[in-house]
Amino acid sequence: MTVRDSNGTALAEGDNVTLIKDLKVKGTTVTLKRGTLIRGIHLTDNEAEVECRAEKIKDLVLRTEFLKKA
Repeated sequence: MTVRDSNGTALAEGDNVTLIKDLKVKGTTVTLKRGTLIRGIHLTDNEAEVECRAEKIKDLVLRTEFLKKA
């Protein structure tokens, strides 16, 4: 299974990624802004999603269509 970002670049465990779109986080008042650097992603069983931590949010799941490799 190969996990790819929005540009088609392969992602690996522990990579750093950047958001390409502002994203509202469900259940909080936080909005992750475009250009936010996410460090140390964790790959999941689903190739369209990655787990990460951003700002003060733990266990966040992001779709790879909104990420690009940093």
